[in-house]
Amino acid sequence: MAGGKLTPRQKMINLMYLVFIAMLALNMSKEVLSAFGLMNEKFDASNKSAVRTNADMLAALEKKGSEDANFAKASQESKKVATITKSFYDYLETLKLDAIGKTEADKETGKLPYEAMDKGDVIDEKWFQGDGYSPKGKEIVSRFSQYVADLKAVIGDNSKLKGVVSEVSSKFNTEDIKDGEGVTKKYLDYHFKGFPSIASLTKITSFQNDVKKAEADIYSILLGKAAVEASSMKNYTALVVLDKSAYFQGEKVTGKVVLGRYDENTKPTSFEGPGKIQNGQAVIDMTAGSVGEQNIKGKFTFLEDGKSIPLPFEGKYVVVPRPNSANISADKMNVVYRGLDNPMTISFAGIGDNFVTASAPGLSKAAGNGKYNLNPGQGTEVVVSVSGKMGDGKTVTDKKVFRIKNIPPPAGAIGGTTGVTKGAKSRLEVSQVSAKLEDFVYDLNFEVTQFTFKVPGQPAIIVNGDRVDGRCKAALARVTRGDQVTISDIKTKISGAKIIVPPAAPVIYEIQ
Repeated sequence: MAGGKLTPRQKMINLMYLVFIAMLALNMSKEVLSAFGLMNEKFDASNKSAVRTNADMLAALEKKGSEDANFAKASQESKKVATITKSFYDYLETLKLDAIGKTEADKETGKLPYEAMDKGDVIDEKWFQGDGYSPKGKEIVSRFSQYVADLKAVIGDNSKLKGVVSEVSSKFNTEDIKDGEGVTKKYLDYHFKGFPSIASLTKITSFQNDVKKAEADIYSILLGKAAVEASSMKNYTALVVLDKSAYFQGEKVTGKVVLGRYDENTKPTSFEGPGKIQNGQAVIDMTAGSVGEQNIKGKFTFLEDGKSIPLPFEGKYVVVPRPNSANISADKMNVVYRGLDNPMTISFAGIGDNFVTASAPGLSKAAGNGKYNLNPGQGTEVVVSVSGKMGDGKTVTDKKVFRIKNIPPPAGAIGGTTGVTKGAKSRLEVSQVSAKLEDFVYDLNFEVTQFTFKVPGQPAIIVNGDRVDGRCKAALARVTRGDQVTISDIKTKISGAKIIVPPAAPVIYEIQ
C-alpha cells in the first residue's frame, strides 16, 4: 500500500487489505476465501458501472468540445486519457487469467469456486524467478510504470489535475516496499507472491477500479464539476465489514456491506484507539490480546461547522494460539495409570482457557492454562469430556477415551543392582534393599517396607524395613563362597501416592 497523501476511499481500501492480509496468517478458512470472492464481485460490479459512467462523461466532453472552443483542449486530452486507460485496463484483465489459472467457473451461475482458490501457483511460477522477477514479472512492472508515464505526458501540465497525477503515481508506484517486519520486498512479491489465487484476482480487480476512478476524476475535473464530484456515488466503494476477522468452521458469518466515501479532504482532527493518525488516516498498531475473541474500539473526531463531531467505532477479532508445536499422538497409547496424577493439557484452538471446561472422574485443574491432573480410580477406561464456549455463545464439545492401567511391578535391587549380583558377605550386611521400575513414563520413588531373606539350607527370615537385621547376619555367618542368597516377597509403597504396589521381583546375591 503506497504511502503519500491518500484519500479516505483509498484509506478504507488499504485498511480492508490490512485486515485480509492479517487473516491470511490464520489457517485459510472457506469463509475468508468466500469473502475475497464477494469483494471481487463488488469491485467487478463497480468497474462495470464505472465503464458506463466514464463513457457517458467522455461523450459529454466530446459534445462540449464540438460546441464550445473552451472545451476543445479538454476534449482532446480526455480522448488520449481514454485510450491510455482502456489499454492498461485491458492489460490488467489479461493478468486475471494468471490468477484464475485452470479454475473453471460454474456453467450455470458463471461464478468461480472461491473456496477452492486457495493456491497461487500460476502467478508464483509465471511472475517470479528465484528472488527476482521472471520476464513476465518485468513486463508487468514495466506496464505499470508506462501507464503512469503516459498519463503524466497527457495531463502533467494541467495544474487542476495535479492531485490525480499524484494519486496515480502513488497507487502504481512499483518501487520496493518494506513489510511489517521491516523486510524490503519487491513490489509484486509484496502484493502477490504466495497469496491465494482469489486474493490476487481481487487485487487486480481493485487495480482496475483505481484506473477507472482516476479516469473518472480526470473527466470530472475537465468538465469543471468539482461540486458534482464531491457528491457523486462514484466516490464511494462498497466494503464488506464482518463482525470479526476469524470464524470457526460451520459458524455463521455475520457482518454488513457499507459504502465508504472517498474524500481526500475529510481528515479526522483526533483519534482515540489502538494506533495513531498518519497522513490523515488512523493506522492501527497494537499487540494481539489473549487467546479468544477480543474487541477493538476507539473514536474519530471531526470538525464540522466549528463543532467537534465524534464518530465511535468498534469491531472484533479472534486470537488463536501461535503454532509452535504439532499435535502428535499414538492412538493406541492413550493410557493413564491408576493412583497417579497423570498430567494433561486440554484446550480448544481459538477459545480462551477461561471458556474451556473439562470433566472426568479424578480430573483436577493444575497450575497454568490448559493444565490438568487425572488420577483415575476403578474400571478399565475413563472418558475426558471437554466443552468450549465460542464468541457467538455457541458451545463446542469433544471427548477422548483413555485406558486405565495399574503400574507394573518393580524389580528388587541390592545396592541399586537388579536381577543377580555378586559380592562379599560384608557388603550384603550393609547394603540397602530397594525397588526400581526402569523405563517407566513416571519417575517413582519406591520405599521397601518388608522382604523375605533366604539362605540355602536355612529357614526364610521375614524382615521389616529395607536392610538386613541381626537374624540375617547370623544366617550369613554360615554361608560359603558360591552360595546364593535370595531376597523375595519385596513389599513397597510409593512416596506421596495412595496406591497398592505389586510385590517386586526377587533379587539374588551370590557370595564371593
